[in-house]
Amino acid sequence: MIKQLYQTHEPVFSLEVFPPKKDSDIDLIYSALDSLKGLNPDFISVTYGAGGSTSKKTIEIASYIQNKLNVEAVAHLTCAELDESSLQNFLDDLKAHKVKNILALRGDIPTGMSNEEFNQRVFTHASDLISHINKNPIGSIGAACYPETHPEALSFDSDILNLKTKVDTGVDFLITQLFFDNHIFYQFLEKVRKAGITTPISAGIMPITSASQIQRIVELSGSAVPTKLAHLVSKYADQPDDMKKAGLEFATMQIEDLLTHQVDGIHLYTMNKVDVSQTIFKNIGRI
Repeated sequence: MIKQLYQTHEPVFSLEVFPPKKDSDIDLIYSALDSLKGLNPDFISVTYGAGGSTSKKTIEIASYIQNKLNVEAVAHLTCAELDESSLQNFLDDLKAHKVKNILALRGDIPTGMSNEEFNQRVFTHASDLISHINKNPIGSIGAACYPETHPEALSFDSDILNLKTKVDTGVDFLITQLFFDNHIFYQFLEKVRKAGITTPISAGIMPITSASQIQRIVELSGSAVPTKLAHLVSKYADQPDDMKKAGLEFATMQIEDLLTHQVDGIHLYTMNKVDVSQTIFKNIGRI
């Protein structure tokens, strides 16, 4: 299980993939996973899709990772559109497929769901989801944290308190929202530890391979863009190959600095791009 990995591996290296939206593309993710196994990740997580739109695929892909690739799999799970019955069905399916790890998330409002419907969800917060799962333990439970503060938090300090509440419900590991400025992460980590949160934290890193990609990320997550990265995007915006190379070099620099600071783990948001993941792992000497 994942919690044991953090006790024996220093640091833990993990990857995130997402199920394809089209059924016709399902073979592509399995092909990608076969290649990603060659990076020897400690675990691979599989996203859940807005409102559980890919929940069946999440279980199928997690099962492939766990049982065919023999790599620890983590299935994402979000609160929207879940009730106690559907949650139990999901957990039962995971157990049937020998998947023992969950990343429990509140999740964003799904497309097509009204604010009123979203606000009436059975599980209001990730902590509610975690608490319910722990009534019938499945294995290891992970959760998200936000170095740059959750967008709905009243303040940085209140966000840390909310994180403490979530962790105290029974969280074995944390994975951060992506960030580009390591100094922000170190400040966050200092605050978290002072708050008494000792849970292992993996730093979430997303390599930037195009100018349009970072624009979308900033719009969705509000992540701060350090001057050096902004300069790279401006310089190579119209040179796709050079932009990709520069983006991978920046992500490599980020990870190397994090490793120097002895982080608990590195979680790479792969966007299902095998070549990007391979380049990063080669750059940091993992392959």
